[in-house]
Amino acid sequence: MTATGGAATAVWSEEGTGGPLAGVRVVDMTSVGMGPYATQILGDMGADVIKVEAPEGDVFRSSAPAASPGMGAVYLNLNRNKRSVTLNVKQSADLDKLLALVDGADVFISNVRPLALTRLGLGAEALCARNPRLIHVSAVGFGQDGPYAAAPAFDDIIQAMSGLADVQGRNAGAPAYVNTILADKTAGLTLAYAIPMALYERERSGLGQAIEVPMFETLVSFTLIEHMGGRSFDPPKGPMGYGRVLSLHRRPYRTADGFLALLPYTDAQWKRFFTLSGQEELAGDPRYASARERAHHFDELYSDLSRTVETRGTQEWLDLLREADIPHSKVNSLEDLFEDPHLKATEFFRQVEHPTEGRLVATAPPVRFSRTPAAIRRPAPRQDADRGLLDPQA
Repeated sequence: MTATGGAATAVWSEEGTGGPLAGVRVVDMTSVGMGPYATQILGDMGADVIKVEAPEGDVFRSSAPAASPGMGAVYLNLNRNKRSVTLNVKQSADLDKLLALVDGADVFISNVRPLALTRLGLGAEALCARNPRLIHVSAVGFGQDGPYAAAPAFDDIIQAMSGLADVQGRNAGAPAYVNTILADKTAGLTLAYAIPMALYERERSGLGQAIEVPMFETLVSFTLIEHMGGRSFDPPKGPMGYGRVLSLHRRPYRTADGFLALLPYTDAQWKRFFTLSGQEELAGDPRYASARERAHHFDELYSDLSRTVETRGTQEWLDLLREADIPHSKVNSLEDLFEDPHLKATEFFRQVEHPTEGRLVATAPPVRFSRTPAAIRRPAPRQDADRGLLDPQA
């Protein structure tokens, strides 16, 4: 079943394949990263997601590379398991068509700025009056009761504002972005768990409600879990920042011939590591003897670790650490992932035939349900591919 490139062959699942959200209809008026990531997850879980695009289409349709215009790689990776219609909601006829879709929906989600949405008659108050069971979701940059409410928000901006760029660049001497759209995806995951929660509550109350997920507050919360540090207390009991992950020496370690990820964590693991590396004397070093003491000496500990790892080759370390049951890994490149034995065994990469884009490689939904499995049911659609949904009889 394994095909070239390490991907398992697959076909699109039958239209009726269910998942835990089968029967839920989502009208998705989002674009770019945050909203589409959330709605793709809902689609993977069985929801019927109708992607409503403006005439100019989702910005990520223009991402490179692409096999044909309007079907860029990032768009393809964010929009499977959806159907697409195009509407210019500034025109009354198209707005009426959107309202008809919403009348039959369980969830309406948009990343249009709330004031603009309200002016169109698509705010939570108006739509929930039409459809009292509707879950109305606003994917926004900032909470709407603060001074930044109307400000534009994109991933780079939110990484900078949230403190993440500061944390990421502290050891380099200048702020730095994480090399993935982390703010978009973190907020998207937050959307993806908030919506089923509201659907669950609706089963009890019979009523929908409005949800607001702001990128800024979401990423601040995400970043400060470990980096609140001493400011977790009032008055503060020390500086902000979690020393272990901020250590200059916390990084993949250079071996004699490559790199290695290594993290002895418990007292027992550190003792085993000191023994197998021929440093038994460090096992009794009071600086490293307990988690409490190590927390005050991470820079020294990781510096010692770095020098030790350089003395042997990568494969020798992998063998020794596996035998000693100490957390470790080789450092994979992006390309290495296609040859990873675990991802091959779990058939994580799937080859699928897109009706217009040819053979694609997709990642499988990572969550597994025993009775209602997630599935890749539909390819990412070409724009307005499902125009028939706007027929009143659809």
